[in-house]
Amino acid sequence: MANFSKPHVPQFAMDVYQNEYLPEGGREVDAIVTVTATGGGTIGSAASHLYPKGHSPSAAVAVMVDCSGSMDYPPTKMRGARDATAAAIDALRDGTHFAVIGGTHVAKEVYPGGGRLAVADATTREQAKQALRGLGAGGGTAIGTWLRLADRLLNSADVTIRHGILLTDGRNEHESPQDLKAALDACAGRFTCDARGVGTDWEVKEVTGIASALLGTADIVADPARLAADFTAMMETAMGKEVADVSLRVWTPVGTAIRFVKQVAPTVEDLTDRRTEAGPRAGDYPTGSWGDESRDYHLCVQVPTAGLGQEMLAARVSLVVPQPDGSVQNLGAQGLVRAVWTDDMVASTSINPQVAHYTGQAELAQVIQQGLSLRKAGDFDGATAKLGRAVQLASASGNADTAKLLAKVVDVVDAATGTVRLKTKVAEADEMTLETRSTKTVRVKK
Repeated sequence: MANFSKPHVPQFAMDVYQNEYLPEGGREVDAIVTVTATGGGTIGSAASHLYPKGHSPSAAVAVMVDCSGSMDYPPTKMRGARDATAAAIDALRDGTHFAVIGGTHVAKEVYPGGGRLAVADATTREQAKQALRGLGAGGGTAIGTWLRLADRLLNSADVTIRHGILLTDGRNEHESPQDLKAALDACAGRFTCDARGVGTDWEVKEVTGIASALLGTADIVADPARLAADFTAMMETAMGKEVADVSLRVWTPVGTAIRFVKQVAPTVEDLTDRRTEAGPRAGDYPTGSWGDESRDYHLCVQVPTAGLGQEMLAARVSLVVPQPDGSVQNLGAQGLVRAVWTDDMVASTSINPQVAHYTGQAELAQVIQQGLSLRKAGDFDGATAKLGRAVQLASASGNADTAKLLAKVVDVVDAATGTVRLKTKVAEADEMTLETRSTKTVRVKK
C-alpha cells in the first residue's frame, strides 16, 4: 500500500511572459502565464482558509472498468484491467472514499454497492480486491451511463477532491454521441477524470474528448500488461491533488476582447469556450484540481488602438476557488498583462520566446491531427505535408517524445526542413499513440 502523508495545501505563484510593446495601430497582445503550486505547510497553516472550518482536503475516487464483451479478446485485457484496478486500490490514501464501477451498456456497482462509497483502509481495500475477482466480460458499451453513476457516487460524499479513472477497450456503440455529450456536460465541473484506452479497438477522439471535457489526462495503453503501472501512477497523482475547482479569472478593461485562453503545458487544451462570467468584465476559466505542479497558459487579448508612448493594462489574471457558501476565495497569485505602443521597430517586432514556443507547440498538435486525418482519408500528399511540418516543429522545439512517435509513422529525410516520406506500413498502435499524445507539449527552454 502506498504510504501518503497528510496532504499539504499548495501555495500558488504566477509569472507572466510577454512582449508588451506594440507598433502604432497594433491591437493584439499575447502572454504566457505560468501558474505554479508548491507545498505550503500542513492544514492549519496560513492556507487553511481554503477549506471549511475543521476540514482538510479529502478525496473520493471512482474507477470505471470496461466489462463489455470485447474485453475477453484477448483474455489478457480483462486480467490486466483487474490487476490494474487492484493496483489503483492499493495506492488509495487511508480515508479516501472510493467505488469500483463495471461498465457495459449499463453501469453496475462492483464495490461497495448500495449507492454508496467505501472509505479506504486495509479491510475495505482487501474487500474491493476480492470483489474484482468476480469481474467478467459481456455486453455492450455505453460510457455515458458509467460517468453518470460515477457522478452520483462521487457527489454523495462531502469531500474536497472528486476524481474518476475510466478504462475502455472499444467504441461507445450502445449510446448516441449526443447521449455521451449530455453525460459529459452534466459531469463537467463536478469531478475530474483520467481516461485510458487499452488495446487498439477504441476511438481516440472519444477517449481524448472525455478527458478534455472533465479536465483529466488521456492516453493509450496498447499492452494490457502495462495497465497496472499506469493505474498506480494515475492514482498516486490523484492522491497528490490538494485543491479542486481552481479557475483562472481574467479581468479586462473596457474596449478589450479576449481572443482565446489556452492551457499550453503540459498539454494543449483550449479553454476559451468554457468561460463563465464573474462580474463586470471578468470571466473564469476552469483548470481542475491541483497538487504540486506547474502549468502554462496562453492568453491573447485584443486591445483598442492608442497613441505612441501610451500604455494600458490589457488584462489582470488571478486564481480563485469556490467556497461552500457560494463565494470564491482568491488564491493570492496575480499576473498583469500590459500593452505599450512604441515606434521602436526592434521592440515592437520581437516575439517573446515563450509565446513563440507555445504557438509552435499548439500548431504541432494541430498539424499532427490534420495529417493523420488526411492519411486516413487517402490524401497522402496532404498528409505528407502536414506530418512533415510536425517533424519540423518537433525538432525545432526539442519535443523529443513527439519526434519519436512521428518517426514511427513517417521516414524522416531532413527534420530541419520537414522533409519526410509516409511509411507504407504503420502499426495501428503507433498511429493511435501519436494521435492520443499529439497535445502533449514540452516546456520552453528558459
